[in-house]
Amino acid sequence: MLITLEEAKLYLRVDSADEDSFITGLIETAERLCMDVARVDSKVLTEEAASTRIAVLYAVAYLYEHREEADHHELVTMLRSLLFGVRREVF
Repeated sequence: MLITLEEAKLYLRVDSADEDSFITGLIETAERLCMDVARVDSKVLTEEAASTRIAVLYAVAYLYEHREEADHHELVTMLRSLLFGVRREVF
């Protein structure tokens, strides 16, 4: 994983362990979503960590805060902007 559970919880300002499994799932989902948007594999996502970590954290936070009514188009549009520098034309 590009970010740890502890990093995600710190970013989300979550202190308890009650949602650890949920947040771990969000991290995995966010990383997969960032790979899909950037059209890269996990290796490239890790190699470009300086650019991709904030996108993963943003996606985790967005999915966490909007779990009831997320606008996935809005999320993908923002991720495209955040990942512009590493995004490939084709997968």
